[in-house]
Amino acid sequence: MEGKPQERLKLAVTWAPPKVAQAMEELQRQLQETLEVLSPQELSNFRAILKKVDEEPRVSPVQLELEGRTASGLAGLLAKHYYLRAPRVLTKVLKQLPRADLLPRWQSDPTACSQVIPRKLLKRSFDYVENELDHYDLSGKRKAFLMCVKKDRPGSDQDIRRMEHWLGQCQFERTLCIDPDKKGLIETLTVFRDGLNEIKDEIACCLVTLMSHGENGFIKMKNGDKVSLEDVFEMFNNKNCPALHEKPKIFIIQACRGERKDNGIETDDEPMESDDISERRRLPTFSDYFIIYPTQPDHVALRHSRDGSVMIAAMTEVFKQYGNKWHIVDFFTKVNNEVVRAEFYLHEEPIKVSLVMESTLTRFVYF
Repeated sequence: MEGKPQERLKLAVTWAPPKVAQAMEELQRQLQETLEVLSPQELSNFRAILKKVDEEPRVSPVQLELEGRTASGLAGLLAKHYYLRAPRVLTKVLKQLPRADLLPRWQSDPTACSQVIPRKLLKRSFDYVENELDHYDLSGKRKAFLMCVKKDRPGSDQDIRRMEHWLGQCQFERTLCIDPDKKGLIETLTVFRDGLNEIKDEIACCLVTLMSHGENGFIKMKNGDKVSLEDVFEMFNNKNCPALHEKPKIFIIQACRGERKDNGIETDDEPMESDDISERRRLPTFSDYFIIYPTQPDHVALRHSRDGSVMIAAMTEVFKQYGNKWHIVDFFTKVNNEVVRAEFYLHEEPIKVSLVMESTLTRFVYF
């Protein structure tokens, strides 16, 4: 494994014919390669799922505690306990994590497959996490609020489908709010926030997505009424939402932040449509917030009338390719890389955009 010495394989067998022992050692090596791609949080979730997987005999909690604390130990446990069934067991657990990007190799004969398991990237943030105190505990409930104004926003149905799929893959329970007026949005958000406070001890994090037109720190409703983004953020601060004290509060804002346009090199991309303007904000007293905007202050955001918003589309593509193995800041850095490298036309003029992240997170976030 790049970045640190390869752990030696410790194969726990008393005796086996040479060919069987060799096959088991190769299986364990491949299992370890896959498991080493997982983040510390994913390994923890893997162990929890493995306890309940419908393959008899199940691995006991004691075995997991004694032998399955590391990727190497867990690989040895799977190989020893399940042997020929280990690929099937691994596939079941990976589907529930979910890490669909790791499935192709194990859905065929792993010993006959020459496909390379994705390796950890150099300098990924969780390569340097020494213990679980360095990242948020997301083992509790994950709650998401998804609002979208569809009126006069062609492509928004595609955004909703993509966001619902992404939230589902990241194991969020979702509350939908489509085409609300100002009163409807505030009331629905309040009920959502109050619901978090009622189950305070069970909440791991919350994620709020707002997709609409906007203007100078406001987001517009279907009838043109404006809701202050500042007010929305404050609804979930440590004073108003104690359930989220020291827990991540993530906001995805899909709307413009102005009317300025950044011209780029001419391409053959189809014309894009602009949302309106979103907001410019600072968070000096709020903790554990992460806010992602689809564009720089005072600039337009892009949404295709058929394919939906550029940022939302890039999010789903990056997730398809890499799953949820990255800290959320690293994830959106990769999304930004995809967006920045792309070039578009807006009203027959070339245009480029760049995402903006604001964070007061105090730990890493792994979904």
